[in-house]
Amino acid sequence: MRILITGSNGFIGKNLALRLSELKVYKIIFFRRENTLEELSKIINRVDFIVHLAGENRSTDSSNFKTINTDLTEFISAEIRSTLRHIPIIFTSSTQAELNNPYGESKLNAELALTKLAKDTGNPLYIFRLPGVFGKWSKPNYNSVVATFCHNIANNLPIQVNNSTNEISLVYIDDVVSRFIQLIQNPKSLVDFKTDTLNFIASKIEPQYEIKLKELASIINGFKNSRNNLLMGDVGTGLMRALYSTYVSFIPSQSFAYEIPCHSDSRGDFIEVLKTKNNGQFSFFSAYPGITRGGHYHHSKSEKFLVISGVACFKFRNILTNENYEIIINSKQHTIVDTIPGWAHDITNIGNDILKVMLWANENFDIDKPDTFSYKI
Repeated sequence: MRILITGSNGFIGKNLALRLSELKVYKIIFFRRENTLEELSKIINRVDFIVHLAGENRSTDSSNFKTINTDLTEFISAEIRSTLRHIPIIFTSSTQAELNNPYGESKLNAELALTKLAKDTGNPLYIFRLPGVFGKWSKPNYNSVVATFCHNIANNLPIQVNNSTNEISLVYIDDVVSRFIQLIQNPKSLVDFKTDTLNFIASKIEPQYEIKLKELASIINGFKNSRNNLLMGDVGTGLMRALYSTYVSFIPSQSFAYEIPCHSDSRGDFIEVLKTKNNGQFSFFSAYPGITRGGHYHHSKSEKFLVISGVACFKFRNILTNENYEIIINSKQHTIVDTIPGWAHDITNIGNDILKVMLWANENFDIDKPDTFSYKI
């Protein structure tokens, strides 16, 4: 299948082109600002699917909206009609098509040109009135407020929140691209045409997120601060995952790496790596040969230890029954050792090299409530 992407240099275009190229089954043809309408006409005559992303959404000259949004779309509609073929087309419109402004009107008129083509000829058409789209490669001060906030905060620039209680609608670039690819792969099964109107509107991108500007700014500032306080939110799913991915995509390359505090004494080093809000923290420590660390018990706290360098002897004593347990672990075993509430434990470096141990605790260390009590084993 030969797929034409207009606006392929844009934010959505770059992401879509990459994802399609990964599938290795499509011939992707690009139309960019530097290409001519004559070139576009020749391209349309030999493609099987069109994803029409080219558009103007910010301009000091309102006539550009008509030229790029409406006129270009009308040209594409006419060219499809002239081929006497059905060439399915995805068109990215905007929620502003419902508003009375030059940009919204240009998008609405583009929709009308395409829906007339669809009504007259039966040409498959999928119109998406997109809210704010965000993700990697988005442009600050252009694509969405998310891009602007992420860029400025990652680069130590101020942000401006004019109406902190204003709620915005957002969709994530990966979800947009996945939906488009579904339509390309199976263009008849996912759209319920509204035949009672001129608009053949495809179903919304899902999920769609709603968030207040104040909350958005707070979340993105939290991502930046996590390098200092080591506290990371729940960034594994949903909106938080998408926002975090977008934020880190704006971190300049010279800031990819950052230092964290190291607490050193005569025994070795102890370094806190990362803290979570609900699932504890990650750390690691070192111990010189012959050094014993630990020698305490917990009432509720539990830990997992992984020896990543050297040889360690783990000793345990039940503080009620005095039952003892001992296990020797080296870095080649890839074995996790759990600490159990009510059992005192210590760790001794019994090798000749520095011992290094990775540690996860199910709760963040609280100096006021450490749940750590000395106990000699």
